[in-house]
Amino acid sequence: MENIFKDNLPRHIAVIMDGNGRWARRRLLNRINGHQKGVSAARDTVKWCSELGISCLTLYTFSKENWMRPAAEVALLMKFLERHLKEEEKTLLENNIRFKAIGVVNDLPGSVQEAVRSLEAKTAKLTGMTLQLALSYSGREEITRAAREIAKRAASGAIRPEDVTEEMVQSFLYTAGCPDPDLLIRTSGEKRISNFLLWQMAYTEIYVTDVLWPDFTREHLMQAIEDYGKRERRFGLVKEEKAAAVN
Repeated sequence: MENIFKDNLPRHIAVIMDGNGRWARRRLLNRINGHQKGVSAARDTVKWCSELGISCLTLYTFSKENWMRPAAEVALLMKFLERHLKEEEKTLLENNIRFKAIGVVNDLPGSVQEAVRSLEAKTAKLTGMTLQLALSYSGREEITRAAREIAKRAASGAIRPEDVTEEMVQSFLYTAGCPDPDLLIRTSGEKRISNFLLWQMAYTEIYVTDVLWPDFTREHLMQAIEDYGKRERRFGLVKEEKAAAVN
């Protein structure tokens, strides 16, 4: 499978890691047990994508809406996040993986912010895969923030309204410098994008699996990539127009 599709790998894979709570509930476990198993699945997925040569991997780790969960659960999630960031430093350095957080990092507890900034700084010059964790992230907030920054520059006279292009908007997004996702994988069977990378996913191929995130394996990842490799991406063009554009 890997040899067949190695020339058509997605450059950027985004993942909505859904199903930790249901995984735990089906086993009569606490939701936290599900999150712990989910962290393990995330660690493995980073390793597999790096080995495959994926350029960028974005994991939807903690949304703006997740702050509305029970305070005790959120507090434990933050502890998991801080510990995971510190524990994975060596692995990222050894595997030439650059780390970046996207979202409102200032929302996070101070110690977690420190762990995020430290890992970003220590991996900033690495040239392998870029790993983006979406933390306190909202697609609408991201677009609103970009619009606000552009409006400030327009108000100051630094730019004119006619200077605003898609490329300019893109440059103000959290993901600036990373290609738009080619493939979105969502686990647990839910068929929605949940306020994730709204601008960036204009032409992303979407793959939904019923597998709960803690049960996600390398085989499931390869099935998603295999499915992606069979698709014809036209970006709004008919086949003849796409062929002419390429030629």
